[in-house]
Amino acid sequence: MLAALALLTAGLLAFHRAVPNSVGRLGSLLEAFLPWLGLVVVMLLGLALLRRSAAALVALLLPVATWTYLFGGLLLPGGSKPGARDLVVVQHNVSDENTDPAGTARALADAGPDVIALEELVPPALTVYEKTLAQDYPYRAVRGTVGLWSKHPLTGTRLPDIKPRGIAEDWSRGLRTVVHTPHGEIAAYVAHLPSVRVGASGLASSWRDESAGLLGKAVAAEKVEAVILLGDLNSTVDDRGLAPLTSQLNVAERGFAFSFPAAFPLARIDQVMARSGTVAHIRTLPATGSDHLPVAARITLD
Repeated sequence: MLAALALLTAGLLAFHRAVPNSVGRLGSLLEAFLPWLGLVVVMLLGLALLRRSAAALVALLLPVATWTYLFGGLLLPGGSKPGARDLVVVQHNVSDENTDPAGTARALADAGPDVIALEELVPPALTVYEKTLAQDYPYRAVRGTVGLWSKHPLTGTRLPDIKPRGIAEDWSRGLRTVVHTPHGEIAAYVAHLPSVRVGASGLASSWRDESAGLLGKAVAAEKVEAVILLGDLNSTVDDRGLAPLTSQLNVAERGFAFSFPAAFPLARIDQVMARSGTVAHIRTLPATGSDHLPVAARITLD
């Protein structure tokens, strides 16, 4: 039995894309928590040692090797300090219920990033973020409830069409702008994709998936070669729902950076991705007044 469970775990890790999404989006639900199958491997290892089962121990080599192949690289050190062609970015869903926007803004600025992307910006907190960040980040672009603050000039700000057809009310949760860095122009996208819900019927993610598809089309049509995407995408990079984005953008090579929920982080749904650049390392920052943890990433431009 233990050997069979080990082989099943290895199969789920290696062939998670084969789990169908037709019923309750079970495939996406599995992929949202895929790294946590490592805990199943640890539990099976403990039981195998307790039972002194040689067959189970041999079978466990397969899920251990598979998990290491998929996620082992994320455990490696982040490497050297930022280089000449590196861009440091911070991404944070600040929460529309945050009672300390000024403290949140200062904490993000203290990380020293080149750009800061924020979601769930609502008045009057927006005014506080603008005032607190103005000195160190004189350039900003805000559209709807998302915004980008930058040390470098911004131009060409516009709204990408990422609103799902089923949402009738006003909904503006994305922007695109061009950051003029010393190393050239970078098209920056900030997005807050629709939330998902887990219930008795499974994972409800159709709006998020549709919005991810629209965002993927916008990125594919982007004429500026270098692109960075920052946002609360309400999904992990292993989830097939983000395939329109992960199929064309690089994701973090080092760091798990589980960002949600802040009280007990189980998954990284706050993402940093890049085209013509490598997301060398991603990490979480200390908690703010939000239910998300901020994430900071180092992007090495090609």
